[in-house]
Amino acid sequence: MMRSILVPLVAVFAVAPVGAQPYREKLISVEKNLQRGKALLEGKTITPDCDTPWSIELKTLRGGKQEGVRLLTIDNGKMKIVLIPTRGMGILDVAMGDLKLGWKSPVTEVVHPKHINLQMRGGLGWLDGFNEWLARCGLENTGQGGKDEIINNVGDKATVDLTLHGKIANIPASEVEVIVQTQKPFRITVRGIVHEKMLFGPKLELVTEVSTTPGSSRFRIEDTVLNAGSQPQEFQVLYHYNFGKPLLGAGAKLHVPVERVTPYNANAAKDVATWNTFAGPKPGYVEQVYLMHPLADEEGDVRVLLHNEAGSRGMTLKYAKKELPYLTLWKNTGADEDGYVIGIEPGVSFPNSRQVERKAGRVPKLAGGGRHTMRMDFELLDNRFWVNQAIRQIEAVQETKNAVIDAEPQK
Repeated sequence: MMRSILVPLVAVFAVAPVGAQPYREKLISVEKNLQRGKALLEGKTITPDCDTPWSIELKTLRGGKQEGVRLLTIDNGKMKIVLIPTRGMGILDVAMGDLKLGWKSPVTEVVHPKHINLQMRGGLGWLDGFNEWLARCGLENTGQGGKDEIINNVGDKATVDLTLHGKIANIPASEVEVIVQTQKPFRITVRGIVHEKMLFGPKLELVTEVSTTPGSSRFRIEDTVLNAGSQPQEFQVLYHYNFGKPLLGAGAKLHVPVERVTPYNANAAKDVATWNTFAGPKPGYVEQVYLMHPLADEEGDVRVLLHNEAGSRGMTLKYAKKELPYLTLWKNTGADEDGYVIGIEPGVSFPNSRQVERKAGRVPKLAGGGRHTMRMDFELLDNRFWVNQAIRQIEAVQETKNAVIDAEPQK
């Protein structure tokens, strides 16, 4: 009976009336040889009929390793989303009042990619700039680094060294455009294009849109990966959504309906019974990773909730399982100074090496000209009523199937 009264975690985004012409403005464009130094777009001039004041601001960071990094802030009048066009259109943080999505990394600057050496420390250089709420992993590879085999330009097999989490988070966007509906619901969209291409190699493009409506506690990320080449191409994408204080803390909990949970290694297996609950900061904590096969609802969607110990603040995520079939939880609840954080990571693969994922059949291919689209809807929850409702919805999905929790890692 409880199920019949529940409403969706994330409402469907409204559509503007047919024939309404959106406002469009390019802020960064390789095609037009354009790089706006500063920009401030305001709702009062673009959407005068909108009752909620909103703005979009583009600025450049100065000093240290962040010199030249561009930040683009969407302020919808209730919530702020800070994008980083210079770092693969990642998202630095999201804030609504005292509720923040993000974390405090030992990396305190928003590091320009020109300072990143992905080969550093045996292929771990990606970590030298890691401090975003959203850092995409991909597009050629997403997981652990290591050796893999490719076919080179003369048709022979060759061994290459892949680096941790791939390149896309350290490639500046080539195009950034603002698109705003000029009639209700006045949807605000930032669209970016990032290229991961080379001669005799992958020719992949990421087209990403981050959108929200004025006064809303909801936002959407919609990404499309395109194979711009003529031949089939492997690709991988994993979304590294990272959470620290104030949402993360002792007693915080992750709710997600699962078919199966598997610890990544023996260290994770020690605490598999408490895989989805979190402790406070602990110096010397060794990261633990859990690999999930999430369970979808009747519409094919996976629903995820993270909330604080009190259940008074939370975040929900909804996405189609067919678009992102695997989910990883990264627990790194060490000392504050070392980076107190967890990662909720939907993906087309798990974050193993590409050889391991390929052997398991989890490295998809795109045909020449093919594309794969992934849509993720988020909502920030600022009271117990909405958190409890989200818990009930997820529990209702879990009731349809018993979860298998593996006690040991699986080969």
